[in-house]
Amino acid sequence: MQSVLFGICGPTASGKSAIALALCEELGGEILSADSMQVYTGMDILSAQPTQSERQRVRHHMVAVASPAQRFNATMYRDEATKALEDIYKRGALPVLCGGSGLYIDALTKDISMASQADLTYREELKRIAALPEGPLLLHRELMQKDPESARKYPPGDVRRVIRSLEIFAATGKPRGEAEKQDALRPDRIPCKLYALKWDRAALYQRIEHRVEEMLSMGLVEEVRRLMQSSASVQETALQAIGFKEMRAHLLGEISFDEAVDRIKQATRRLAKRQETWFKRDPRVTSLATDGQNMDEITRQIKSDILSRR
Repeated sequence: MQSVLFGICGPTASGKSAIALALCEELGGEILSADSMQVYTGMDILSAQPTQSERQRVRHHMVAVASPAQRFNATMYRDEATKALEDIYKRGALPVLCGGSGLYIDALTKDISMASQADLTYREELKRIAALPEGPLLLHRELMQKDPESARKYPPGDVRRVIRSLEIFAATGKPRGEAEKQDALRPDRIPCKLYALKWDRAALYQRIEHRVEEMLSMGLVEEVRRLMQSSASVQETALQAIGFKEMRAHLLGEISFDEAVDRIKQATRRLAKRQETWFKRDPRVTSLATDGQNMDEITRQIKSDILSRR
């Protein structure tokens, strides 16, 4: 493989795809998606998959490669993305990693313990407990005993992250934060150089507002309705896509349409903050400040860096 893999990362709605597309068009590249939701078929709008026009402009990999009914995790992503990467190199093209899923980027480029297959028996037991009336509180109390830092970070209602934190402790014997720090220090299995677009927080939130409104105009409600009709066969991971749970609650008559939209925007803002925190601690990431007016300049800067390192 080539010595350095280049990638565009950072928070949702920051403009990663536009930069990656421009770079690939100028350098004869292909995009290797690093997005935990774009791997699923039938979730084009929920996961902001590249349009058909964008896929015609530049070849994309790891987009719509798994059914929502299929279990898909970081380990599976690493295996399939590695094959795609080898294929890109074999054809003499430039791969450009693009996405905001930090775990997937690390799974591909680092030999990390968190990318290992979860103990499905243990997970099912935790989920069984979570389904009990007092289950979330019971799991949170257990987490408080084993990993107080994570318990303070994730409330009882955040069942998915409470369960994940318990899984990490069971697998590593370490609190989640410590395990993540150790993973971050592991050497790269694939050396990479990452660039993240850094926006003023208020400006990024405005872009998120626009993104959500655009998703609605593209047919988000109809896409969620279709997924609900097949939800019995849709895996839990796929249903974690922001927008599904919120719009599902509206379609079931539990909340108003406006409330669902507000919740989607709020959840997306929270995701952006988590992504910023994740990439901020990664020494491989160079942050590039933008106000949206200097995107061409940023593209030229990254292009020049790539050419100097190839």
